[in-house]
Amino acid sequence: MSAKSFPVLTHLIVPSPSPKPHLIPSTSSHFLSFPQNPLPFTTNVHHHKPFKINPLLCSSSTNSSNNAPSDQSQSQSQSHSLTLTQQAIYDYLSELGISQEDCAFISSNSPKYAQMLNDSVQDLEEWKSWSSSSSGSNKNDVGNGDGEESVLIGFKEKVVRMAKEKGDNGKVAFLESLGLSLSSAISIARSLSGEPLPPLIHKVKYMKEIFFSGSNTERTLGKNGRRMMKHLSIPIDEDVQQTLAFFEKIEARRGGLDMLGSSDASFRYLVESFPRLLLLSAESHVKPVVDFLEIVGVPKDCMGNVLLLFPPLIFWNIKAIKTKALAFEEIGAVDNDVGKMLLKYPWILSTSIQENYEEILSVFNEEKVPKLSVDRAIRSWPHLLGCSTSKLKWMLDQLGELGVENKKLGQVIAKSPQLLLRKPQEFRQVVSFLEDVGFDRENVGRILGRCPELFASNIERTLMKKIDFLIGIGISKDHLPRTIKKYPELLVSDVDRTLLPRIKYFMEMGLSKRDIAFMVRRFSPLLGYSIDEVFRPKLAFLLNTMEKSLQDVVAYPSAFSSIVQTCLYYNSCDPEFVEAMAVPEGINLGFDLVLSLLITESIRVGNFDCWQSYQQM
Repeated sequence: MSAKSFPVLTHLIVPSPSPKPHLIPSTSSHFLSFPQNPLPFTTNVHHHKPFKINPLLCSSSTNSSNNAPSDQSQSQSQSHSLTLTQQAIYDYLSELGISQEDCAFISSNSPKYAQMLNDSVQDLEEWKSWSSSSSGSNKNDVGNGDGEESVLIGFKEKVVRMAKEKGDNGKVAFLESLGLSLSSAISIARSLSGEPLPPLIHKVKYMKEIFFSGSNTERTLGKNGRRMMKHLSIPIDEDVQQTLAFFEKIEARRGGLDMLGSSDASFRYLVESFPRLLLLSAESHVKPVVDFLEIVGVPKDCMGNVLLLFPPLIFWNIKAIKTKALAFEEIGAVDNDVGKMLLKYPWILSTSIQENYEEILSVFNEEKVPKLSVDRAIRSWPHLLGCSTSKLKWMLDQLGELGVENKKLGQVIAKSPQLLLRKPQEFRQVVSFLEDVGFDRENVGRILGRCPELFASNIERTLMKKIDFLIGIGISKDHLPRTIKKYPELLVSDVDRTLLPRIKYFMEMGLSKRDIAFMVRRFSPLLGYSIDEVFRPKLAFLLNTMEKSLQDVVAYPSAFSSIVQTCLYYNSCDPEFVEAMAVPEGINLGFDLVLSLLITESIRVGNFDCWQSYQQM
């Protein structure tokens, strides 16, 4: 019986003392030979079965001075090996009935899974090799069983066999392609053992469409999420706690919560945080939830704005969701009001938030605030439901010190409910700011009653910017209180889109900067009127029809007020009014007298609304 020798990697081959050394096989061969007597502690020559190894791990050529393959050669071999592994995964997924497009995506985006299969095949080959060698050393003859069978199986086929032996039916590769880590993919795949891969892929595509096809930008979602967390000051239930844990995972990554609306960035964390998501039935469970949310006013393209900010909602049965949604009928929510509230604050359906509503209502009852005003505030700013009663009481006390109580308090919170969520120090800073401008506490309270949103504004970015604007157009610091008192909304108007265009319009009409400052000082609401709907038609009437000069307009800027608008309407519609306004030639009536005539004649023809408007000026 002829002697056979051990197979060996090329870098282990050394010159053999045998007069008839074995030839080194080519790189295309699956077999290499070990030298005889490789072990120093024995002189016996043992006969072994050939060992099939991954030929891609062998060097393409040998070096006479050094048989070890170069680093570049090893890198190319490993890269080629992984490429073949990915091709094998593609073939395996095709056998499972996956589309070519999905096969290509999954096999190209599951590198850890591919490396795992590649390593498993190589480890198995190495084990079989040494096992065969050990077995051959105790036998005089070697059969043509396992060794010869392995020759007939290519590397890709072995990868496919290994993938089948893993038993996950391609789900691990698919989950990794979604962005999950290999360990998470393996763990979740176990829970999905009864779910075939094709319907799972379809379900994930549907989930992504629902969660991430929204019209809002990623940054808007992140902003809403941070606002919800910022204003939460009550004990929370498990669903909200899970949501916060989900937020924390995303916040810890690059981009933070601004990436919440990105499918590529956040879907993996959504699945890791809520692995039961992939166990839900798309048709019998998810679709009815989505349909109901559409009914209550959540547009389908904004569905992700609700579900990404409160993922546990998708697990609730439809009966529970309906019950919680209908609870808002108590605050007068009708038609699409619930949908609008959900888009602002999806946590309104959580148990802890709904329980807090009764406590908040109790606090307002103690302050004798009309329930109608409270309900309107909650519909407008549902974040109030996440506010603790202790924090709420503190803000109500602050408002009370400025004379804002009872019915007036109801008007303030209905108009600007977010004011109740201000931090104590921020509210006090605004009060101090107005006092520094020149207002006493009584007038600060009046401004609060008329323009509460001013007290929810940032001092540096909003209020100080408007003060600088007024000073810049010529309003002295001494005149600031009078100017602001007449029109406090001026401090929350946009400089670039509201204030500057009106100043520019007056300058284009021929008014000087000094004229404009005089007009604003006497009648600051001027800066809140529309250019096209108020300035152009009224100025044309005053200059052309009434033949007034620009200086008359400067002297009486209140001519642009709503009372004159009413009078001018009747002037154009009532012939008797037009005749009554005829002024004898040569008589120059003062503008205030003309205004008086307008009011008097309006009353004569029955326009009492005009007189009531005048009384309210």
